[in-house]
Amino acid sequence: MSQHTLAVTILDKEYHFACPPEEQAALLEAARILNNMMVDIRKAGVGSFDRIAIMAALNLSHEALKNRSAPQNGISPADVDRITYKIDHCLENLN
Repeated sequence: MSQHTLAVTILDKEYHFACPPEEQAALLEAARILNNMMVDIRKAGVGSFDRIAIMAALNLSHEALKNRSAPQNGISPADVDRITYKIDHCLENLN
């Protein structure tokens, strides 16, 4: 599986990720969701980028845990683990 680099923009800053072609659409959608959430949090008056990122991560983790408990929307525990891993990886890249 070859790796390609994909650029995503989150809160007006561009990030580059290694991503196989078959995962690019999912990564772009995840980045869109994260960006929208972070924009909403920033609009609510949260100041620093770090606080915005942590609040978004907590919100996404909470949603993942709710979905793990009741996966009525077709998301499996493995999907939740994969999404959580990607969130953790994005947060590590912020530092």
